[in-house]
Amino acid sequence: MTTPRPETLAKLTPVLTKRWLSPDAWRIGTYEQLDGYAALRKALKAHPDDLIQLIKDSGLRGRGGAGFPTGLKWGFIPQGDGKPHYLVVNADEGEPGTCKDLPLMTHDPHALVEGVIISSYAIRANRAYIYIRGEAVHAARRLRNAVQEAYDKGYLGRNILRSGYDLELVVHSGAGAYICGEETALLDSLEGFRGQPRLRPPFPATHGLYASPTVVNNVGTIASVPPIVLGGADWWKTMGTEKSSGPMIYSLSGRIVNPGQYECSMGVTLRELLELAGGMQPGHNLRFWTPGGSSTPLLAAEHLDVPLDFEGVAAAGSILGTTATQIFSDQDCPVYATYRWLEFYHHESCGKCTPCREGNYWMVRVYRRILAGQGTHEDLDTLLDTCDNILGRSFCGLGDGATSSVTSSLKYFKQDYLDYIEGRTAPKLSDKQLVGAH
Repeated sequence: MTTPRPETLAKLTPVLTKRWLSPDAWRIGTYEQLDGYAALRKALKAHPDDLIQLIKDSGLRGRGGAGFPTGLKWGFIPQGDGKPHYLVVNADEGEPGTCKDLPLMTHDPHALVEGVIISSYAIRANRAYIYIRGEAVHAARRLRNAVQEAYDKGYLGRNILRSGYDLELVVHSGAGAYICGEETALLDSLEGFRGQPRLRPPFPATHGLYASPTVVNNVGTIASVPPIVLGGADWWKTMGTEKSSGPMIYSLSGRIVNPGQYECSMGVTLRELLELAGGMQPGHNLRFWTPGGSSTPLLAAEHLDVPLDFEGVAAAGSILGTTATQIFSDQDCPVYATYRWLEFYHHESCGKCTPCREGNYWMVRVYRRILAGQGTHEDLDTLLDTCDNILGRSFCGLGDGATSSVTSSLKYFKQDYLDYIEGRTAPKLSDKQLVGAH
């Protein structure tokens, strides 16, 4: 295990994670002792439009994967339209390797609750929802307890802190469908329908929840609002890069000594993150990794020094996504890893559109054939052709994400596929597992 250099340790910027190790961090008493709800008091004295401008000036971008400018999204909400406005927090974290929102809600739920109140006030919403995965029982329990504590203290409900502003906040547990992480499928599920993506336009900003103006933001995005209100836009921009401001929670897992959450200024590199995490496990050398979860194109060891911000990762041919950095070594097989991810996307496809429903179904079968030692060279062309027919042709991003590991693994590790096809690598799947693959 290596000791991080001082300049690497300086990359750590605990903002959202600063309270996680405090005793009873999830309790309102601890939260209030550590700047809790001070930002709300400050925000309620400001005009909602000024808060939207503050978020624009900070350069905060969505922490859920797409990286869309948060203040710009808030500004899309029409004002004076006579319709109710809604804030919906997407807490349906379910992508393989992604695990930054659940610990945030478990260890510091009031950070999200305070962010919801301020954000709702800014967009003039009097009702907000947090949509959390049904399997996240512990995080949901902590979150509901925090909401009740906030009601009891007068931070939620009618006439919050005698400001004249009213807000009702509901924590809603979904049924555990990955597709509900897509914002319009989430809205359909929240309305009581089957979770499937909607055709856009119209967009949620004008026709969201109950056909009313709605902002849908990720947990990390909304939890970032109170620190920005307290510290200001200029302070926020002292972290990160010019176009990717602020800190980001990087979720490191896989073949490393100390897996976990590392909150660093955006633009940190994998080399620096590995140094913070104690390096690779003994006997393992880095071979491939995901910069933002299983739906982002794989990167290889040659990308160790790519800045992990929105622009840097895009320039390297991938997507920053949810910053779920899964680390694989020379003892891991990129073909088998891609197969396991594809099984997930095939299982979680809602079936609404043909490219995703059929494409992932057949690609899983091609992979089973290759991994059972019965693949052909033509199978590789079939995989690329199928990806071409899914990418950009699916109803939502699930289909696009499913192709990422396929095309990128073929780009960097085609020889691994050929080794299975030409018999140099022993089959990983048996004939029984091959049933239905032809």
